[in-house]
Amino acid sequence: MIMKKLIFGLAAAMSLFLLAACGKSSTPQSKSDVKIGILQQLDQQALDDTEKGIREELKAKGYGKAKIKLLNAQGDQSNLNQMSQQLNRMNNTLNISIGSAASQAMEKAGNKTPLIFSAITDPVAAGLITKSAMQAPDKNATGVTVLASVKMQLNLLHKMFPKAKKIGMMYDAGEPNAMAIVKRARTAMKQMGLTPVEMTVASASDVESTARALCKKSDALFIPNDHVAAVGMATIGKVSEATKVPVVNTDPTMIQFAGVATKGASFEDIGKQTADMAIKIIKGKKVKDIPVEGPKNIKLVTNEKRMKLFGITKDMLE
Repeated sequence: MIMKKLIFGLAAAMSLFLLAACGKSSTPQSKSDVKIGILQQLDQQALDDTEKGIREELKAKGYGKAKIKLLNAQGDQSNLNQMSQQLNRMNNTLNISIGSAASQAMEKAGNKTPLIFSAITDPVAAGLITKSAMQAPDKNATGVTVLASVKMQLNLLHKMFPKAKKIGMMYDAGEPNAMAIVKRARTAMKQMGLTPVEMTVASASDVESTARALCKKSDALFIPNDHVAAVGMATIGKVSEATKVPVVNTDPTMIQFAGVATKGASFEDIGKQTADMAIKIIKGKKVKDIPVEGPKNIKLVTNEKRMKLFGITKDMLE
């Protein structure tokens, strides 16, 4: 009997030790112990702004001493594959992926480490999560999307240009972010009595010719979040000015290059929202208890030069 009690006591003590050890490893002892891996898809303003917002918010919330490892794939898929595996081997507190392709690479590499995806439009379309798991993520991955209401943005376009009936959309058909917006735009345009005019573009070198062809067939352009279009946005802006066909972007950061106005989320704000989510994980909250979030702050962004060019006044936007 004494031997049985001794064995039971030792087993209980060992169980408590193991539980304590597990609890200790899930929550870093100090803020300087925090290790965060970031995989960025490429150098592009929206993604750069997201990364900037992440760092700023972590510092503002007292995590300025966190060890951050940033890897930038420069748009190369083989780099994404290698770098995602590298981050997964680093025993980080959590990893953050910026951009759809970076997020897909991290998901493919396996989410042994908690993952936060950021700066993507539709995580379901990108295969990162199922629709049913958006409120209770089941793959050790959650995140922040940039998807604002497409109908809201099209309503703004219609308010500025009520005579525009044929709305041109240029996008990369292989880009999940773009396709998520295009599908919603088709539905919204049908409801609004507008006609979508669509042309695809696969590389930045084709942007100018595609934009010129699209402007000939359209009354206004509606450009979705798309890395190919983003790289060529300044070119789209020049074509818009030359042909007098206005542009409304879904990405507010692109307004300075081509658009007249839009309503959407600041990518720097998206980065800050991502950092706030990261802090929840750092403090020990489980990924399954952190729902996927949409943008919390939607702002009207305008380009005064193009507003003047197309005869748009601020009172028209109110």
